[in-house]
Amino acid sequence: MMHEFISFINNIIINICQFLATIVIFFGVINSVIIYSKDFFLRKHSFVAMKRSRLEIGNSFSLGLSFLIGASILKTILAPTWTDIGKLAATILIRTFLNYFLLRDIESIFEKPKSDKNQKQDK
Repeated sequence: MMHEFISFINNIIINICQFLATIVIFFGVINSVIIYSKDFFLRKHSFVAMKRSRLEIGNSFSLGLSFLIGASILKTILAPTWTDIGKLAATILIRTFLNYFLLRDIESIFEKPKSDKNQKQDK
């Protein structure tokens, strides 16, 4: 009886995590398109528009992937088989790999390029 209750609660939490991931990614994409459209059409700075929209969508993808990793872990928490553990490990590895490079890309957006003055001093 208790196992069924825990399994039921676990499934609800898994569905909530997957739903939140979907919502976060969906609204991140919508917000990114809005940011890009406003900047591109109103300010005529396409590079800035691209940078701001990539930052928005990157953050939402990262958060969405985190929710999906949590859901994957919860799926295998009750009586996992070795196949389930292998699938979980592969899924987490792929999603963590994607998240790492996504966050690295986001951080590169914040980096300031060296000015010509700094480059001349280095020579």
